[in-house]
Amino acid sequence: MSADILVVFKKNFESVHDLAMEQIQSILQALVESRGIRVEYTAREKVRHSDFIGRDLVIVVGGDGTLTSIAHNVGADIPVMGVNSHPIKSDPKGSYGFFMGSDPDNFAEDVVKALEGDAIDNILPRLQAEIATTSGNRIKCDPALNDLLISNTHQYQPSYYRLQREDDGCNAEVDVIQRSSGCLFSTFVGQGAWYRHICDLEGKAFPRDEIDSKYLFVSRELSNDERRHGEYSAWTSKPTVITSDMHRGYVVSDGWDETHFVRGATITVSLDGPTLHLLTFREKIVDKLSDWLEG
Repeated sequence: MSADILVVFKKNFESVHDLAMEQIQSILQALVESRGIRVEYTAREKVRHSDFIGRDLVIVVGGDGTLTSIAHNVGADIPVMGVNSHPIKSDPKGSYGFFMGSDPDNFAEDVVKALEGDAIDNILPRLQAEIATTSGNRIKCDPALNDLLISNTHQYQPSYYRLQREDDGCNAEVDVIQRSSGCLFSTFVGQGAWYRHICDLEGKAFPRDEIDSKYLFVSRELSNDERRHGEYSAWTSKPTVITSDMHRGYVVSDGWDETHFVRGATITVSLDGPTLHLLTFREKIVDKLSDWLEG
């Protein structure tokens, strides 16, 4: 079976990553010779959206940060395989690699499974923010696998905005004016990255049948007397609409690229982003979060 593969790697000066890349390249070169696959390599810092077009498989070598930094370039039809180049199991200073389904020791076996369609295909929802500017333009921000922030670009200044959301059956309709440190949104699988440091979810469990259709919302550092149900935080399927009353604000997807807006712009956030096909090989991504699921 022939395949067109793009390998995106973390470029630094740490020998552990260089050794991992040498091992991975050797394995892939053997597959080039035995299966006739095509492999192209590019550093994370140089990758472009056009590099992903027409690929049969994208292999990301590094840690979770490497994967989330390039995932927004990957469409819903291309499988992604994460390889943890410095796993914590072999070095306490290494990376946990939540999204990384493979590592150098298992790569030879795992990449064959990926090529033959025998991997676990985790179809992960992503957050999507769309900005409607005052001039009538519409801008889709990068989809977010983990979390998405909307706030004043000057973090030391309050974020002023109107917050709107329809009744979703659990949260009543919302239409309020708020002043906070900005709004943070998270997917179910992304909540451990930042959201749980902002909002107390201790003891909360989520229905398994809702995790692909609902997302988390919180208004950061909202005053206690304004913390009403659905207005301060929510687990919801309905789009959240924010109308800016800030001189300048931005949307930040997964802590990477920023998309700016000005006063009067409307930002709509939903779980309508393109899904990500993330391959794992020994357990599903959601099984890592079993303590956060009901039942």
